[in-house]
Amino acid sequence: MDAGSLAAAIRQGELRSTEATETYIRHLQRLNEEVNCLTQERFEEARQEAARADELVKSGQAAGRLLGVPITIKDCFHIAGMRTTAGLKHRQDIIEQEDAEIVRLLRDEGAVILGKTNTPQLCFCQETDNTLHGRTNNPWNLERTAGGSSGGEGACIAAGGAAVGIGADIGGSIRFPSHCNGVVGFKSGNGQVPDRGNFPDVTIPEQARMLGIGALAKSVADARLIHEIIAYRPPVRQDLSDYRIVFPGEEPAYPLNQAAADALSQLQRSLQTQFTVEEETPPYYEESALIWQQVMSIGGARHIRELMSADGILHPAVEYVKGKVTGNSDIHPYLSWALIGAGMFKPSSSRIAEIRQILQRGDELLNEYLEGSILILPVYHSAAPKHGQLYRELFSIRRTFLKYIPYVAYANVWGLPSLIVPVAEDADGMPIGVQLISQNGNEDALFQLGERIEQQFRGYVRCRQYD
Repeated sequence: MDAGSLAAAIRQGELRSTEATETYIRHLQRLNEEVNCLTQERFEEARQEAARADELVKSGQAAGRLLGVPITIKDCFHIAGMRTTAGLKHRQDIIEQEDAEIVRLLRDEGAVILGKTNTPQLCFCQETDNTLHGRTNNPWNLERTAGGSSGGEGACIAAGGAAVGIGADIGGSIRFPSHCNGVVGFKSGNGQVPDRGNFPDVTIPEQARMLGIGALAKSVADARLIHEIIAYRPPVRQDLSDYRIVFPGEEPAYPLNQAAADALSQLQRSLQTQFTVEEETPPYYEESALIWQQVMSIGGARHIRELMSADGILHPAVEYVKGKVTGNSDIHPYLSWALIGAGMFKPSSSRIAEIRQILQRGDELLNEYLEGSILILPVYHSAAPKHGQLYRELFSIRRTFLKYIPYVAYANVWGLPSLIVPVAEDADGMPIGVQLISQNGNEDALFQLGERIEQQFRGYVRCRQYD
């Protein structure tokens, strides 16, 4: 059941929250042995919260859109009484004293938090592995990546470890895991959801505009529900028939394997019978990948580098060599290598000024371009690859990110909301998702179209291998 359906069943007395919570706890304990998605549990607290929810229902005081619903949350959001490690050993004894703002909002609606899910260190990578909690595996195939940085959350929801999960996305961190694991995902647009209590803090304005927070879910309805709960403003109802659907033109061409290309083509043919569908290259499509990488490298990512240790003095190059040669570093090579790259590719002050001008012009142009349009893009050139391959493609010294990140970078650079819907599977049974993108304020249209697509195509299918 998705979160909305489960909440309704609990409110109506058809199911007890204690029953649902205990079921999820047992299932998480079973699947986590191989998938390694959950890093911290609060099972006893969850049982107590579920019992209180059942008492409210029994007394006729049921209130809250998520009353009694068990959920999981990415280990980048503060939860009072728990640790926010972001995969770092030196943070494993720090207990947070208050909830992140979105956690407070979810609790206010009655959500029961089961625990936290795995991330790469400091959420600075699209593959989920760290030296504290280890590697998260894709539940559909343990040899494949779960994506990142919300990889633990994507794997958890794919295997049915919670009713719904929460992630954050500054470089595909909700969308990669949604695509790789076959779940619905939603990245909110620039400034639409409060980010207080998200770790690490995003203080550079050009990076903050790229951050989105939202659900990894079993249905588009749940993605909508979570967004309505945590957003500053609920989506405004819109007429989807007024929208045109845009698919990228042939140029510039970025890689797509046959399964991903076929999935996109089948979706396009289906939508052509329902909407005005056009093929064209959207504004700044080609430039966005480089802008994304340079924005993430502002100052050589010094703010991230200083968080690698409690005293802030570790050097990425030294830690990379230690990790590779001796295996004796608390810093995973994924993080140290990414920070070496950030130092190599950091933009000059004049380039930063140029980027700011481009962003200002682009915001104005895209606001007009996307007013009545929904852009449909792939997420990646293939279904989930084997562990390590995605990282090598995105963090190669040969700058191959320019080939592989454009689909994802576009929504980040321009601060746009993006909805991921699973639409197909490849020959190995691995899920393939697409992303629906529009301007801020058009979230309702994205959700409406997403609901149509999930009904007509694959949608969420729970991985049952761990039942």
